[in-house]
Amino acid sequence: MKIKPLFALACVVPLNALADTGGFVEDAHFSIKARNFYMNRNFLDDRTAQNYSEEWAQGFIGTFESGFTQGTVGFGVDAIGLLGLKLDTGGGRKGGGTLLLEEDSDGAKDSYSKGGAAVKARFSNTVLKVGEQLVNLPVLAISDNRLLPETTQGWLLTSKEVDGLTLHAGHFTALRSRDQSEHDSGHLTSLDLVGGNYQINRDLSARLYHSDVDDYWRKTYAGTTAQWQLAPNWLAKLDFNGYDTRSQGRALGGQLDNRIWSLSASLSTGPHSVLVAYQRVSGEGNYTYGVDGNSTVFLANSVQYSDFNYENERSWQARYDFDFAALGVPGLTFMTRYLRGTDFHTAQTDNGRAWERDIDVKYVVQSGSAKDLSFRVRQASFRSPDRGLNFNEVRLITEYPLNIF
Repeated sequence: MKIKPLFALACVVPLNALADTGGFVEDAHFSIKARNFYMNRNFLDDRTAQNYSEEWAQGFIGTFESGFTQGTVGFGVDAIGLLGLKLDTGGGRKGGGTLLLEEDSDGAKDSYSKGGAAVKARFSNTVLKVGEQLVNLPVLAISDNRLLPETTQGWLLTSKEVDGLTLHAGHFTALRSRDQSEHDSGHLTSLDLVGGNYQINRDLSARLYHSDVDDYWRKTYAGTTAQWQLAPNWLAKLDFNGYDTRSQGRALGGQLDNRIWSLSASLSTGPHSVLVAYQRVSGEGNYTYGVDGNSTVFLANSVQYSDFNYENERSWQARYDFDFAALGVPGLTFMTRYLRGTDFHTAQTDNGRAWERDIDVKYVVQSGSAKDLSFRVRQASFRSPDRGLNFNEVRLITEYPLNIF
């Protein structure tokens, strides 16, 4: 296998940029995460051109975060280097929605790399960052659910001058897709965002954001989370998320004028947790995202495969989690959920149906030289003749974070 030389740098959101710092070097951190990812999809519908997809790859995510220089205004630099290596695919098994590896005319590449750098400045409890970044906001959220994460380029201002209140403003001009190395493979024109989240008290928080994506759409997001300690070992939680999306400019994203919202309620006691959720789409078009990040879908029913975001779709979810620490196996967790969507519109029907079932088992090593090494199995089954998709999917993910300094 031929491996291309790598050292590409990019920015990451600082983990502790607003705390008191010791200096540019003293507060610097460098880490590497090794991620091994196997994924297959078995398509069950004869209408599907490809009946099976399978890819196996090894990724490395190296991140550097400097501290800030001393003085009224402190300066620093953050960076990321990303490398993906093909281990196995091909022979009619590549593609099919796995999105693990970059492809060219000969198929999946043996390797691909990407990255960049950003400079940052801190004044009081406000940080301005300019360059390559990983962003996780309701109106711009990069995806990190495959081999390598997406990255985005622009500037982001984060201010925490008021206790409990975090404000954001930013302008971004490019997005690099998770399986691509080109600068703007995500085809972002330009995106402006503003908003914030407020931790009203220990049990109640609220979020409000707005974005304009040139030639695509504008979005307004609102969300709130509340929790109640019902008894010493009982915790209840409500979570609301909603978007309003409208086309603008040349409407590259299609004709959109829709609302989507979800409401989930969970109850936890000891190692057990149960959740139920309802989600609703109304108006014209599907809830659409992608050029503004493939995780820009802060909704309860956005799960392993489907987001249940089709025009007019109504969807329900039931979920159960269990923590095996209660049985003497700390680090082992289990999750299963079932979702059903109805009444969505496609070109073929106004009464579409779909369902998805997910199972997730994860184990994190708790101590020793392999501490924080994790093993994860994710299985999904999706059925929807109205969307022309019926498949079973398996993902096997191993991650090992290594802190260099």
